Amino acid sequence: MNVLKWLEHWYSEYCDGDWEHSYGIKITTLDNPGWAIDIRLEGTLLENKDFQILNIERTDVDWIYCNVSENLFKGRGGSRNLEEILLVFQEWSNLCEPIVDC
Repeated sequence: MNVLKWLEHWYSEYCDGDWEHSYGIKITTLDNPGWAIDIRLEGTLLENKDFQILNIERTDVDWIYCNVSENLFKGRGGSRNLEEILLVFQEWSNLCEPIVDC
């Protein structure tokens, strides 16, 4: 399954009529240019789970930085690193949550 379909499934697993009104996923662009992804973890199996900061700087346009603080996964990256950031979140999620068939 591709990472976008996986993320759709992960999000829909937590939508219960309440969770999605207070929490969720935001994907926006940065002006340097790049991507910013914020995923609220409250009410998920990832709440309060440890995440080791990931900082990869290949070039000025090929980089990612991911961390978790106060139950917020923050992924940042260059303009062609959106999928890589999502894959980091997917891999971490799969380590912390039981794998669910989609």
